[in-house]
Amino acid sequence: MKVIMLQDLKKVGKKGDIVEVAEGYGRNFLIAKKYAVEATKQNLNEARAKQKSAERKKQQANDEARLMAAQLSQVEITIPVRVGEGSKLFGSVTSKDIANTLKEQHNIDIDKRKIEVRSITCLGDYTATIKVHPEISSTITVHVIEK
Repeated sequence: MKVIMLQDLKKVGKKGDIVEVAEGYGRNFLIAKKYAVEATKQNLNEARAKQKSAERKKQQANDEARLMAAQLSQVEITIPVRVGEGSKLFGSVTSKDIANTLKEQHNIDIDKRKIEVRSITCLGDYTATIKVHPEISSTITVHVIEK
């Protein structure tokens, strides 16, 4: 019996998949618990249309992320910090500081959890990696200067 999965289920299939299962398992468990629907012509057509729509949305999000990454790669930010002896910083520059500076200087709102940066404890130029999309990332240049 062919069924269309409505939810992800381990060892059976993911949402939207068309899977072949035993007749009793399909009717008595999957369909009864609303994990799947029977694969009739109408349901198959709807499932394929939803898959195509999801693929288009994924492709559009991917294209937007590539555009955003291209724009971000040209961005440079300057962060003024307090400095002690030997040009050591009081504390360090974190991803939160970089996110706030991006918002202030370039009006770009990025979540601090998407910014990866090694510890910045001295003055100088550094690079920070920003994950724009799960598959796409970009780097920006961070200039750390004395206040």
